[in-house]
Amino acid sequence: MEEAPSPFMTDELRQRMGDAAIKAGKSINYEGVGTVEFLVDKNRDFYFMEMNTRIQVEHPVTEEVIDHDLIKEQIKVAAGIKISGENYIPTMHAMECRINAEDPYNNFRPSPGTIKSFHSAKGHGVRVDTHVYAGYTVSPYYDSMIAKLICKAQTREECIKKMQRALDEFIVEGIKTTVPFHQQLMRNEKFKAGDFHTGFLNDFELEEPDKKKK
Repeated sequence: MEEAPSPFMTDELRQRMGDAAIKAGKSINYEGVGTVEFLVDKNRDFYFMEMNTRIQVEHPVTEEVIDHDLIKEQIKVAAGIKISGENYIPTMHAMECRINAEDPYNNFRPSPGTIKSFHSAKGHGVRVDTHVYAGYTVSPYYDSMIAKLICKAQTREECIKKMQRALDEFIVEGIKTTVPFHQQLMRNEKFKAGDFHTGFLNDFELEEPDKKKK
């Protein structure tokens, strides 16, 4: 699950991280779309982790909070055309849940097979990026992600509620998916409070199907 802006982010931290990312790109004369990743500690000190010189899975979240098509901008850069602007600040809140062909009740074991029924969520502020359909066979030889469910709203609280509704509408039959995990994550009080870290899932207790809250 990805979201923007982070509940831990501040304007000052965003500026410092942005400046560092730009400095990294300029230091190697990088041109094109790329993602600089940092780890942040409890004191809001950040540390460089890696740079991915490409569009990433999380790019819809960025697109939704700044209302901009990053793929279009990437093509423009490659064509030598100036991009539409710079230094975008998030104006909305967005979350993305990766719908993977995995069994969350079995240590997220891959669940390849044929999708018998597929119904994606819809509505204002709901976006689904996918390539699958009813009758599609999920191969065991490639990445297990079959869809990205993205929701945006004016606030984080509204975004979580919208995602809860969208997840409840999302139906995939024939294989196991991570939808139940995301449903429980959206209900988790610590997650809703923004109180999580890199070890959060180590203490996350997934409720068994027959014990799930309705």
